[in-house]
Amino acid sequence: MNKPPRKHNKATSASSSDDTPPDNQDLEENPATATITVTAVEVTELTEEEQRDRPHLEKKVERAFFEAGKALIELRDRRLYRSTYKTFDEYCLDRFGYNRSRSYQLVDAAVVVDNLQKCPQIVDILPTAEGQVRPMTKLEPQEQQEVWLTAVELAGGKVLTGRIVKDVVQRIMERTKVPNTYQIGEVCQILVKDNPELRGKGGCWGIVNVVNDFSCSVRMWDSEYAVGLQHLKSFNYLPAECQQMQVICDRISRVYSDLLEETVKSLLQLLGKVNRPYLTAVEEKLLTLLESEYGRIP
Repeated sequence: MNKPPRKHNKATSASSSDDTPPDNQDLEENPATATITVTAVEVTELTEEEQRDRPHLEKKVERAFFEAGKALIELRDRRLYRSTYKTFDEYCLDRFGYNRSRSYQLVDAAVVVDNLQKCPQIVDILPTAEGQVRPMTKLEPQEQQEVWLTAVELAGGKVLTGRIVKDVVQRIMERTKVPNTYQIGEVCQILVKDNPELRGKGGCWGIVNVVNDFSCSVRMWDSEYAVGLQHLKSFNYLPAECQQMQVICDRISRVYSDLLEETVKSLLQLLGKVNRPYLTAVEEKLLTLLESEYGRIP
């Protein structure tokens, strides 16, 4: 005869010796009573050699943008790219991934830092980033030194940002209040520098339409732009030459449209960069052909 199955007894007490939890169960059930052992890690003092190396390496990091700018200046001036590239801009883009704007930001920054180093008061407080220097590139060397010393004082030992430098530069520009000497009809070259609104217009020419206190309204092949005085450079053309450029600008504007083929737009944009007050015979034929093809002759 089979015996009936045995019934399992229920646990009757948490203190029963048979119910002692495993070693890690107390930690899971009551973390507050757990004891955590932390192994102390001894931080050793820097050796004399390490103490010498640290500021040297930190200085290298801080001067990286300056060294890059100095190297680019030498590569450009000695034309060390000429064996494999036609232009410095093409070389920088392909070799370093720098477009024209970035390359010249570093070049201009290196020039400013070189100037700041000539001031005895600035020897130990030189810029550590290109963005700190960018607002000063338009100023004269003495003004650059004045701006930097003022910005360092305003920063009060904190990180010196490009915004602080830009504010100081703005004060100097307002203080000097250089008069606007441009005239309506004058032909000027566009200097982009650090103005993102003029991107793609560097080296182009435009006709001054409106003269304001600190800017001009300049008409170019595709539109009209408000341009600060620091972003303009007169070609100093004679009145007759300015009138001739006005005619060329009108002709290009009548043909130009964002709907045109890229090759046609590129050609018109190149005509908008000629640095002489006339078109060559070939350029004249090309523009006449485009006027005829796109029916924009008045």
